[in-house]
Amino acid sequence: MRFLFSFSDIYQIIQAKVKNVIAVIQRVSEAKVEIENQISGKIGVGIMVLLGIEAEDGEEDINWLSNKIIKLRIFDDDHGVMNKSLVDIEGDILLVSQFTLHASTKKGNRPSYIKAARPEISIPLYEKFKDALKSDLGREIQSGKFGAMMQVSLCNNGPVTIIIDTKDKK
Repeated sequence: MRFLFSFSDIYQIIQAKVKNVIAVIQRVSEAKVEIENQISGKIGVGIMVLLGIEAEDGEEDINWLSNKIIKLRIFDDDHGVMNKSLVDIEGDILLVSQFTLHASTKKGNRPSYIKAARPEISIPLYEKFKDALKSDLGREIQSGKFGAMMQVSLCNNGPVTIIIDTKDKK
């Protein structure tokens, strides 16, 4: 059997496979973000979330990711086994937008950020994600400021770092 695809068809297939929100989750004993020497967000035990959004992402991706992060069992139980969620330990979240998670380094030495969503798309989704986390967790979420130059510091506990990609949700 023979299939014929045009360049346009192949491009659309490739594009369909790279539409995703990426979140880097780090279990922390403490974390903070500073903007112009002022603390914007600060937490103790909990999760630091670095969030990258693409142009085609939507509320379905945001809601799925929020639910996944809140229920992720990456905190130790009484036996030292990662068996507890953020809700179980009453931990906090520090959310930081990071478009560089969608960097492409395939060609040359200068990363391309063409996959990252423009601010008119990513800012509303970032805010909706923050609201979804707040709703799912039941309390305020600490955060940086979208598009700002930030100084982020954390103490990664474990270290435990997990990458969640919404393209893997199905």
